[in-house]
Amino acid sequence: MSDIAIAQAATMKPIVDIGKALGIDAPNLEQYGHYKAKVSLKFLDSLPERADSKLILVTAISPTPAGEGKTTMTVGLGDALRRIGKNAMICLREPSLGPVFGMKGGAAGGGYAQVVPMEDINLHFTGDFNAIALANNLLAALLDNHIHHGNSLDIDIRRVTWKRVVDMNDRALREIVISLGGPGNGYPREDGFDIVVASEIMAIFCLATSIEDLKERIGKIVVAYTRDKKPVLASDLNAQGAMTVILKDAFQPNLVQTLENTPAFIHGGPFANIAHGCNSVVATISALKLADYVVTEAGFGADLGAEKFIDIKCRKSGLRPSACVLVATIRALKFHGGADPKTITDENLKALEAGIVNLEKHISNIRDVYGIPLVVAINYFTSDTDAEVALLSSKVEALGVRIVLATHWEDGSAGAVAVAHAVVELCAQPSTMTFVYPDEATLWEKINTVATRVYGADEVTADTKVRKRIKELQESGYGHFPICVAKTQYSFSTDPALRGAPTGHSINIREVRLSAGAEFIVMVCGEIMTMPGLPKVPSSERIDYIDGKVVGLF
Repeated sequence: MSDIAIAQAATMKPIVDIGKALGIDAPNLEQYGHYKAKVSLKFLDSLPERADSKLILVTAISPTPAGEGKTTMTVGLGDALRRIGKNAMICLREPSLGPVFGMKGGAAGGGYAQVVPMEDINLHFTGDFNAIALANNLLAALLDNHIHHGNSLDIDIRRVTWKRVVDMNDRALREIVISLGGPGNGYPREDGFDIVVASEIMAIFCLATSIEDLKERIGKIVVAYTRDKKPVLASDLNAQGAMTVILKDAFQPNLVQTLENTPAFIHGGPFANIAHGCNSVVATISALKLADYVVTEAGFGADLGAEKFIDIKCRKSGLRPSACVLVATIRALKFHGGADPKTITDENLKALEAGIVNLEKHISNIRDVYGIPLVVAINYFTSDTDAEVALLSSKVEALGVRIVLATHWEDGSAGAVAVAHAVVELCAQPSTMTFVYPDEATLWEKINTVATRVYGADEVTADTKVRKRIKELQESGYGHFPICVAKTQYSFSTDPALRGAPTGHSINIREVRLSAGAEFIVMVCGEIMTMPGLPKVPSSERIDYIDGKVVGLF
């Protein structure tokens, strides 16, 4: 059966029953149909914090076309923890329509480890992304309106930094010219769109700890600069109040369930290759008040997603993971070892051994750089041979790290019980998470530290304009901010074709963006785009609505 067929055959419990099992009464649930609801912030704020709750981070090797199954593992592990008698929840990001219609086709897990209702989650869900887009674009409209009506702030229209957004992969909108058609339409200028998940509003949405914090952060957004190069803030346009009103309902976490009725918060969804790649702080902190074990994921590999989870989300929120699950597949490791994707299911010990270096580098980062105890979890395929499993196991165990096979895609929670037991054992051990760099390091020192310690690069390069911008931000009081590296997810380098664990490469910074409200500095490296494009054959061509059912969504 396909993923969507499995999801459509699921026996879901009414969301009021899922909430009741967590201690959330119906009046504190704002229902969106029978199977999804938003949970009252007032109720969540009233819950006491629990010092004994454990946060488990799921991350992965560098992504490949062969697939790794990070979200599937997150769901399967949450179900498995409950299967062995633990009070567990999961926290995930919301899917963006861009990848759903572009390359992925869906992002709610797979097989018998999914969150449901799968179609709703992948298609609009509770409207959070629409609210974020509207708030973002209201700010853009207010900015251009201010310029049109006299520009009392003396904004230099050549230095407008705030872009509009849309939740779709549309390369034609990357660079545009707006306000054409005469004086009544404003002042013509160059502009562009980003995808919603790259918006600073999305980052603020996922890092804010309360509505008040959300509004304060929005007010700090730098939207442009004056002719004498002074920053213009969203608060200068009196935008933060109305933007908060747009976001107030969306800011409540969304409660759904897995196929096995494990409760799940799915809230917020910044990409990890162009943003910080984590679900909302509000959802994660709330889950830790409601459950003993909370399983969450960071986007893409442990070099991008996990690093930002630690250096941005954990730094800002005080969250600390007790254990980490590093997900891989044998076929993906063979791809990293140079195997042809067309023969990826054939036994190939040589390619596997060569590709294991990618896994080893991620293990080193998690254990030796981030300081988090980990288990390696292999999503098992029937094409994996005994010889391949033995080789991989011996290599990982030689590093002093436990490795387990998981079959939750096919077997549901029963297939991830070994992972669950390993995680419980890790959570019982003392651990001290460490940041990759200290707050007081300069911005240039921070990017160099991430590049050399996490990516294995020899150097960071940047042209004079970029270096000048970094210096300006440092001298303007933003030097204590963490950095958010935007680069390809497919390689430790900025070249997506470099598989394995390349060393001796350079990380080139081509652009620097200030996210003053989110409180981080975006370092755009290589050819990564904040507005993706659609592939030659987009997933949308397979998606349809037939006989009252969505089809083709995985």
